[in-house]
Amino acid sequence: MKKYLIIAFIMIAQTMISFAQTDQVEVEKVISSLFEGMKSKNPILVEQAFLKDAIMQTTIVGVNGATIGSNSVQDFVNRIATTPDNTILDERILEYQIKVDGHMASAWTPYEFYVNDGFSHCGVNSFQLIKTSGGWKIAYIIDTRRKEGC
Repeated sequence: MKKYLIIAFIMIAQTMISFAQTDQVEVEKVISSLFEGMKSKNPILVEQAFLKDAIMQTTIVGVNGATIGSNSVQDFVNRIATTPDNTILDERILEYQIKVDGHMASAWTPYEFYVNDGFSHCGVNSFQLIKTSGGWKIAYIIDTRRKEGC
């Protein structure tokens, strides 16, 4: 009887690990599609990555410490849609660190940002996502931006 319980436990644990890995892959795909949409200037692809009321923020470092700047997803989508054809916005994700718990995920993604193959800045994105009936969606993103120490 003990053997059967151990085998059942191992099978359940393997199934749970498999689901978590699948979710991690799906979260990565959403984030990747966001940046592909940005690079290809596809506002539909960008918008599909987000929840309708998602929050976008960035840290702004000043002499008195950091503050937060915010903009709406719609403003971001509009900026992508109106980027000139000869301007390439290329955010290169260096690594994905993804944690999933049920219908919530967190992703930490160091990046380098290039405009027309020229280095602009680097930093880290911190994403919060939820799993909806339509798949994983970004609920919140905050990033850092710097030109040195990349």
